[in-house]
Amino acid sequence: MALTAHPDLVPWRRFREGVEIHRLHGSGDAGSSAALLRYAPGASVPQHVHRGHEHILVLAGSQTDERGHHRAGTLVVNTPGTRHSVSSAEGCIVLAIWEQPVVFI
Repeated sequence: MALTAHPDLVPWRRFREGVEIHRLHGSGDAGSSAALLRYAPGASVPQHVHRGHEHILVLAGSQTDERGHHRAGTLVVNTPGTRHSVSSAEGCIVLAIWEQPVVFI
């Protein structure tokens, strides 16, 4: 299945207002996890701190954080101790891989 061509075939669940999640690995409560995140146009995730590495691969659309604007095909790596908030003006789908759960502040 081409995810970006058929995103509605993925069993999404609400993550935050305007952001849906499909977990691929782990629960997100402890330890490592991976998920697809789908941001509706204008959606955002509030500031949070990374307790472990976070890898974000933008699959479709684009997202913005304090470090810049990241378009499809961009790999963003956030190191332990960093913090940021994320928004997507046009909407996007990303693959997120977390070494540890993030802490929302």
